[in-house]
Amino acid sequence: MNRRNFTSSRKLDHLRICLKKSIETGNTGFDDIRLVHEAIPDCNMDKLSLKTRFLGHDLGSPLFISAMTGGHPETKDVNAVLGEIAGEFGLGIGVGSQRAAIENPELADTFSIVREKAPDTFVVGNLGIVQLRDHGIEWAEQAVEMIDADALAIHLNFLQEAIQPEGDHDAGGCYSALRELCRDLKVPVIVKETGSGISYETGFRCFGAGAACVDVGGYGGASWALIESHRSGSVNGSEDLHLKGLGERFGEWGLPTAVSLYETARCGGPVIASGGIRSGIEMTKALVLGANLAGMALPLLKPACDGPDALRKVIRNIHQELRISLFLTGKTRISELPQARWYLTGKTREMIENLPGGDIIGH
Repeated sequence: MNRRNFTSSRKLDHLRICLKKSIETGNTGFDDIRLVHEAIPDCNMDKLSLKTRFLGHDLGSPLFISAMTGGHPETKDVNAVLGEIAGEFGLGIGVGSQRAAIENPELADTFSIVREKAPDTFVVGNLGIVQLRDHGIEWAEQAVEMIDADALAIHLNFLQEAIQPEGDHDAGGCYSALRELCRDLKVPVIVKETGSGISYETGFRCFGAGAACVDVGGYGGASWALIESHRSGSVNGSEDLHLKGLGERFGEWGLPTAVSLYETARCGGPVIASGGIRSGIEMTKALVLGANLAGMALPLLKPACDGPDALRKVIRNIHQELRISLFLTGKTRISELPQARWYLTGKTREMIENLPGGDIIGH
């Protein structure tokens, strides 16, 4: 199998594993956060708006449809549904890694269908930092042009690379490549982790390189280590027990999403919270902690496979939870949520208190 077909096949493997296997692990930390209830909200819940603004774009809500799929003919229909619903609700949406379609342009429509279905909303392209380093701004520009992207996410997935049979173990030169891209690319750059979280130090470096936003992609949701552990038996037709075991053990690796969000929000730039967020209530907690948007992927994947009606219903439920949470904190707009008071307990409190200068801010 040549490289471009192998990349495409791997994307389908990942999609099938996400749909059929248990690939979630750990705790995001949001269970340790309790929002203070406002017993007299003094506003009309039914008139509250969920609209927000992000990187110069007006959005229907802070729900961001995180990168999921693309790069194989069988993924086009899923992206069509995701794009349709993103356009309908005015939501931001990210596509999966575009590497497969850059290597094989015949697959470009599995990504461009998102822009076709959502011509007016905020669409984010996606390229791995290793591919950026190896191929430079030319690949980044192709990714943007392919979907007329409003921003480009550069994803960090070195835990996955370390477990993956064909993974790239050399991270040298990646930061320099990121800095050059932020300087030269015509659209904003978002730096995105994929399940292990971003620390304060790394977030600070990313903003220092010129990134417009950081997507924390924290621990507590889908684990790429577990996904690769499941996939270890399908690469060469026989199960690789060593790689399978590595994937299972490193399924516990990473910064919980709430902790990563707390750290990166201190860096001073826009932040997307993602990684195990499963409800409108958890979205609210993320926004209270300083996120600008809250990303979801896995909870939307199966509904998207079932069609637009199923996905529409799930998103309406998430929005209802978000609106109720906004109402019960006594806030009238999304931008006011960072002013809400909250309590922090448990392991999440222990981790945050152990940060350098670990006074807990904002609760």
